[in-house]
Amino acid sequence: MTSRATASPSRATRSASPASRLRGIDAARGLALLGMMATHLLPTFEPNAELTPTWIGLTFSGRAAALFAVLAGVGLALSTGRRVPLEGAALNAARRGVALRALVIAAVGLSLGGLEVNVAIILVHYAVLFLCVLPFLGLKLKALCAWAAGWILFSPVLAYLLRPWLMAADPPLHLGHNPSWEDLSTPFPLLGELFLTGYYPAFQWLAYLLVGLAIGRLPLTAALVPVLLLTGGTAVAALAKALGTAAMENWGGRAALEQVLNAPGYPLDSVLQVNLTGIRQEGSWWWLASAAPHSATPLDLAHTSGVAAAVVGACLLLGKLADWLDLDLLLPLRGAGAMTLTLYSAHVWVVSGFYLKPLPVGWTEDGMYFAHAAVAIVAGMVFVLLKWRGPLELAGHAANQLGRTGRIGGP
Repeated sequence: MTSRATASPSRATRSASPASRLRGIDAARGLALLGMMATHLLPTFEPNAELTPTWIGLTFSGRAAALFAVLAGVGLALSTGRRVPLEGAALNAARRGVALRALVIAAVGLSLGGLEVNVAIILVHYAVLFLCVLPFLGLKLKALCAWAAGWILFSPVLAYLLRPWLMAADPPLHLGHNPSWEDLSTPFPLLGELFLTGYYPAFQWLAYLLVGLAIGRLPLTAALVPVLLLTGGTAVAALAKALGTAAMENWGGRAALEQVLNAPGYPLDSVLQVNLTGIRQEGSWWWLASAAPHSATPLDLAHTSGVAAAVVGACLLLGKLADWLDLDLLLPLRGAGAMTLTLYSAHVWVVSGFYLKPLPVGWTEDGMYFAHAAVAIVAGMVFVLLKWRGPLELAGHAANQLGRTGRIGGP
């Protein structure tokens, strides 16, 4: 590359390097991992009758997982041509690689799904999203923006119409648990769960990967792009949340939903702020006007996509600052972000060991979270400094190579 031919590149040149961009993306992914861990280990509601939201629930619920999904799209864009998507045989090879990598992720997710754990495991849904996005990998920026906007607006409407039909089936096309290998024997409930009735409905969540693909097709090394992502994402997120709040509190939405809600023990005011999972969004079109976390409505998808874009922009700016200072400020986050599959899987496995059991003597929920976060950060830093891939990342990379080139190893 010509930028490496100079003996002593300037700080401005280093800040615009591809490595700088990737460090910011990995840092954002590490932040998403830590946020998801927080929602798994720390309470999102206070243990009272009103289910008062905690700051963890208000900050991370819905946003951390969405950031994780958006970054999947960014990563796919970076691996399939960056600003100009691959074409022809190269694109088909890339699609085969992504598909085989998705199978590795699905296998890990199905294996973790057999654990008894109070965590909604994202990996099988994540793998399905990788497969669903394959037709879009060859699209350019304008087309991706149009598809992303359309998916955010219209997929929740179609999902709202389809979910009651799926739930009315006998038995309902809804697992109510993490997908596992055993569920392959009942494909229709499994597909219903993965696409529409589960915690991470792939049908609506495809919007996140389309948003991520669009972000990844931007000239991320340009000086103004991270600023635009930060400011534009913040504006979209704030506007979507403001509209959702106004619809619920000022325009009569919450009063209308309370009349159709059939979920004792779920104070609507609290769950609209933190997590709408567990409530069947049926009987009123007002459900589509909320911006509640994990509601997968147009406003929820727009809000969380905006937050994700803002976080990516902020991390890219921090990467540029780190290059200017000649300090690796993002190392703790980017190390964890470079091996999220391994760290997330290990985290879920450890959490399963405490399912329905008291914490060890002297441990608190805060202490458990900080232990998980510290291990993730330290392990990530060690692996990235030694230039190692995580074990599961190595398997995913090998599958990707096999799909792209027909062999494992080599360049």
